Amino acid sequence: MSSTLKGITLKGSAELVAEFFSFGINSILYQRGIYPPETFTRVTQYDMSLYLTVDPNLKTYLNDVVTQLKGWLFDCTVQKLVLVITCLETNEVLERWQFDIECDKTITGSSGTREKSIKAIQEEIRSVIRQITATVTFLPLLETACSFDLLIYTDKDQVVPEKWEESGPKMIADSEEVRLRTFTTTIHKVSSMVAYKRTDCI
Repeated sequence: MSSTLKGITLKGSAELVAEFFSFGINSILYQRGIYPPETFTRVTQYDMSLYLTVDPNLKTYLNDVVTQLKGWLFDCTVQKLVLVITCLETNEVLERWQFDIECDKTITGSSGTREKSIKAIQEEIRSVIRQITATVTFLPLLETACSFDLLIYTDKDQVVPEKWEESGPKMIADSEEVRLRTFTTTIHKVSSMVAYKRTDCI
């Protein structure tokens, strides 16, 4: 973990936030049953039990996304990450997990730190992931086979990797929205919410 005795650096902040997204996305896919539970393994992170995929294709895909995301976080050019869950049969969007990312652009990669301990940041991250885990108590059951997409919003002048494609926002009409907790490294701030369809996908 990249940080200094004086506080957190831009690189350290980008690594912490990217790590959160790695665990957060895995948690959503596990909790919402997008992949079978046996394709996940239990790990301990942030002093809690979490689940990570062992599916080789999904693992590679998520690693690629998180690596790219880390670069954009370091450049302060990413604005939000959205995880969209759609019904495979009808292609209807059932859930939309949105993570808004704010970055303090006054800090540069080569200099400057912010006063905040990694422990304090990880405690805030733990609270967000606890909420993600708790959403199963109010989100409608996904009673159909579903797939997921990741949308990443960056500043307009960013070069997008070749395998990536442009996408619409995939909003949900007549959705319910629940705001989740926010965490901040003091360099990056991440606000979370989930929108979901009120009626089940038929």
